[in-house]
Amino acid sequence: MFMMGTIVNAAAVVAGGLAGVALKRGMKPSLEESIHKALGIAVLVLGLNGIIGAMFTVAEDGGLSSSGELLLIISLVVGMLAGELLRIDDRLNSLGNMIERRVGGEGFAASFVSGTLLFCVGAMTIVGAISDGLYGDPSTLYAKSLLDGIAAIVFGASLGVGVCFCAIPILIYQGGLTLLAGALEPYLQGALLDEICMVGYAMVACIGINFISKQAKIKTANLLPALLVPVVWSLFQGLIG
Repeated sequence: MFMMGTIVNAAAVVAGGLAGVALKRGMKPSLEESIHKALGIAVLVLGLNGIIGAMFTVAEDGGLSSSGELLLIISLVVGMLAGELLRIDDRLNSLGNMIERRVGGEGFAASFVSGTLLFCVGAMTIVGAISDGLYGDPSTLYAKSLLDGIAAIVFGASLGVGVCFCAIPILIYQGGLTLLAGALEPYLQGALLDEICMVGYAMVACIGINFISKQAKIKTANLLPALLVPVVWSLFQGLIG
């Protein structure tokens, strides 16, 4: 079935989120706070691991080399500037708060925004969606579904029902990549894929920092335009090359 990988992924997030919400009921505030901190540490480590994997390569002699530091800095600065001007974080939180008032789910905005970024950013999303679209092979997305489902349980228990609604952007974004796989596959690979993932995992690390420290409050959604900077840079290199 076409797009089966994305459909299973979205369903896993909904199921995991509902399971987490069920676990949340009757949970002591002190335990909830501890889970929140633990989730922050896990997400931060996940982000740092992704950044290292995208930036560092091992040479034949066993030495390490890195690349992309300047691009990462420029991407985050330009992305945050564009996000602040467009007020992306404020708009997403306003939407989340509006839905929160209607469905009565406390913490909806935080869980929706953070969960969406975590589930939609990363190499497995891009590679898995393209593989599903081009070759009808959803195996990568099935593995991602398992990981996302487990993460959704923790998010649901810590932040609430908003994580279930992350299935919507998963269907739109990941499904869109699957539908456009033929056109995108020649470009979303190699150095460009590493650069996009590098920036994306930096955003994931910011989510972890926000969970750990209530004083941090990095407006992570404002960094979304940063994902476009490596694409623009790649196009520019193609023009001058």
